[in-house]
Amino acid sequence: MQLGFYMGYAQPGTNPLELVELAREAERLGYTSAWAAEAWGVDAVTPLAWLGALTETIDLGTAIMQIPGRSPANAAMTAATLDLLSGGRFLMGLGTSGPQVVEGWHGEEWGKPLVKTREYVEIVRTVLRRERLEHHGEHYDIPVSGGTGLGKPLKLMARPVRSSIPIYLAAIAPRAVEQALELADGWLPIFWSPEKAREVFPLSHVREGFDIAPSVPAVVTDDVESGRGALKAYYSFYVGGMGARSKNFYNDLFARYGYEAAAREIQELFLEGKQVEAAAAVPDAFVDEVALVGQVERIRDRLDAWRESGATTLLVSTRDVATLRAVAEAAA
Repeated sequence: MQLGFYMGYAQPGTNPLELVELAREAERLGYTSAWAAEAWGVDAVTPLAWLGALTETIDLGTAIMQIPGRSPANAAMTAATLDLLSGGRFLMGLGTSGPQVVEGWHGEEWGKPLVKTREYVEIVRTVLRRERLEHHGEHYDIPVSGGTGLGKPLKLMARPVRSSIPIYLAAIAPRAVEQALELADGWLPIFWSPEKAREVFPLSHVREGFDIAPSVPAVVTDDVESGRGALKAYYSFYVGGMGARSKNFYNDLFARYGYEAAAREIQELFLEGKQVEAAAAVPDAFVDEVALVGQVERIRDRLDAWRESGATTLLVSTRDVATLRAVAEAAA
């Protein structure tokens, strides 16, 4: 099992340069990849371009580029460009985000995310193979059938370092996970429980070489209780507030892990504006399952379960350089 560094995105009021410096340290420590995210603030691509100029070996992954935020052809151009600039180190993580962001920020209809993702990946791969782009599907019509009638199939002008840049998909719901296992080169799960992942996700037919790369928050501390507490606001934000009451994929996953009552309580509290209470309602047992918290020895013991779970790359999520170093030590 390899270690990657989950950079995430710069929080409001912070500069992504801080994440870049942590990623440079991750490279020095032997982490194989660094992954940047985006929501509706700092984008996922620009920090990786900056990081690529300052590093030599670490792979540069997006976790994720939001599908509604870029046309598939534009995303393919970005992937080809970053791969050229970095000497073949780019990993293309894609995901749909959720209806609130898709419709409220990007101004696109939610539509059929499975169909849209499949078409998007097909178009990206066509572009990177430098084939003339022609696609007429349910979500994408290229060249546009109507309009001026002047559109014509084009071929990527750039010569990519690789025609098969690895594509990773973020997926939560069972059907989306099945599609990721079919279409992509890797999968980016969230809330990975080593003990329950095989029960909750359809993992019976994972092909050889497929990369399962869950992100895992890590806190190295002598005080396990305070370490758990430091992560609970993060989990309550996703379970309680990252989606509408009627459609929150993170809440659904939390419930599938067996925490149905807690899922309802966290969401109700969060949507009522009681964020502190919502965080307190996150069960200790859940944090222990899906995060790495405690002394180096405790984390070292816990990593065995992650190795046996089917995860092939562990994306360590932290803003603390001491934790970054300690997890590398525990995994050695």
